[in-house]
Amino acid sequence: MSPNLDSPIKTQMAVSVLTHTLNYEYHRSNQSEGKPSGRRRVFVQTETGCVLGIELDRADNAHTVKRRLQIALNVPTDESSLTFGDLVLKNDLSAVRNDSPLLLTRNSMHRSSSTPCLSPTGKDIHQQRDRSGPIEVLVCSSRCSRTRQLVKDVVKAIKNGVAPLPVHSGLGGAYYFRNTKGESVAIVKPTDEEPFAPNNPKGFTGKALGQPGLKRSVRVGETGFREVAAYLLDYDHFANVPPTVLVKITHSVFHVNEGVNSNTSGKAVDRKRSAVSKIASFQQFIPHDYDASDHGTSSFPVAAIHRIGILDIRIFNTDRHAGNLLVRKLEGATGRFGAQTELIPIDHGLCLPESLDDPYFEWIHWPQASIPFCEDELKYIANLDPVKDSEMLRMELPMIREACLRVLILSTIFLKEAAAFGLCLAEIGEMMSREFRGMEEAPSELEVVCIEARRLIAEKVVISPVISPNYDDTIQFDIDYEEADPVMPKSPSFNFGSRGRISRNPLSRLEESLEEQEEDDENIEHNMEDTTYCSAAREWPPHVSRLSLLKTMTRCWE
Repeated sequence: MSPNLDSPIKTQMAVSVLTHTLNYEYHRSNQSEGKPSGRRRVFVQTETGCVLGIELDRADNAHTVKRRLQIALNVPTDESSLTFGDLVLKNDLSAVRNDSPLLLTRNSMHRSSSTPCLSPTGKDIHQQRDRSGPIEVLVCSSRCSRTRQLVKDVVKAIKNGVAPLPVHSGLGGAYYFRNTKGESVAIVKPTDEEPFAPNNPKGFTGKALGQPGLKRSVRVGETGFREVAAYLLDYDHFANVPPTVLVKITHSVFHVNEGVNSNTSGKAVDRKRSAVSKIASFQQFIPHDYDASDHGTSSFPVAAIHRIGILDIRIFNTDRHAGNLLVRKLEGATGRFGAQTELIPIDHGLCLPESLDDPYFEWIHWPQASIPFCEDELKYIANLDPVKDSEMLRMELPMIREACLRVLILSTIFLKEAAAFGLCLAEIGEMMSREFRGMEEAPSELEVVCIEARRLIAEKVVISPVISPNYDDTIQFDIDYEEADPVMPKSPSFNFGSRGRISRNPLSRLEESLEEQEEDDENIEHNMEDTTYCSAAREWPPHVSRLSLLKTMTRCWE
């Protein structure tokens, strides 16, 4: 992929990214947060997966919550932090909403293998018992009303002795929960049974909750709320994402690895143990005939591929393969594999990374993705508002990290700009994907756009050192995960801000190319229409005019 940074669509998108993001940061800095009052309930999870529901009152603070955890779970809480998404809670708990999940993490202290989970004894411990029900829906409003009845059906089945069924496929722990008829109606994925998580039932362990996971831009234990976010962002059921909520759920079927939450030794935990509480995603199970990997994809409906692709672009999905597209034959369909099929996208736990990663869109190579968007799809894209989307997620999923929301805003702006210039789904997906050359991985077109946006902001800072006191001090576009990790190497990120504080750029070789290219293209304005937009392997659509893009870019500044 050629780092052709003078490409007009890149320049236009860079300016649009800059403009929209600054507007988002301005709006966020002026946003007033409601202060919860009265009694609230929270669900605190330790980094090894133990969960306890706690009733809070106005006198509670982080210290009293940790003390109650220490009594109830017999876990050490010294030198530990109580976190709520990005926020490290101190004395003030006013930012914590009712039914929110909190995470207790230990700071550089030894990890004890003797931390019993939910095994209280004594009078004081009795007062700290979790009194919540078998399934409690977390931080969800009326948007999750479709799922609440499903939760009631599952609770009724549990009380009638209908046991869940473990799912044997996949890398993480998952369970089919059934109704009173024995029908699978929901799939539950505990956050502490994800790949690399402490209680993963398939041997993929080694990380604590909150550390970099299967994707270094997605932390262990945080795929559950991403599943919910994908559903919440699928307005009007546009892409057909099944209803999904985040729950605290208690059952004896869940897996607990030996030595993680018990002080016994051996190869397996006794399955006759008492019920274990987990934080998990709870998604409606959709009966289907097969998944997209079982058959050829060429006869899938164009509209279905487009709608799923639009969602994948918005949420920067790093794991869209044929195996997580369910296929259901509609009534009246002819043949084993006819055109009358419905696609159901699932498994969105690796969307909304904290940094720009390499997305995976298998549909890029499908013929439907090369067909232009229809008018209804273009209208849907044009009406997307990434700032409102981020505000909605912050309200519905207050534990979501701001870095995830920045990626949502960036990718949505990118989708809107690219679609407005007439690019098809495949072209947009290719622009977001990295290219491998030999043993090296070249940055994607989107990452190059971010570099261009950084350059434009740097130039603006030179011209006008103070943009506005209302803007956040720093706007960050991460390219790779920031934390060092023994398994996954550290990669730096870059920041650009209103006061010009710019850290080093992991794609410095592209900046060098930019400087060289600017020297060679001093007179580029005289031959704008002759400039190519991308590498020889992927030419830009001939109808996209550099001049019209530059005019649009100018209007963005006005």
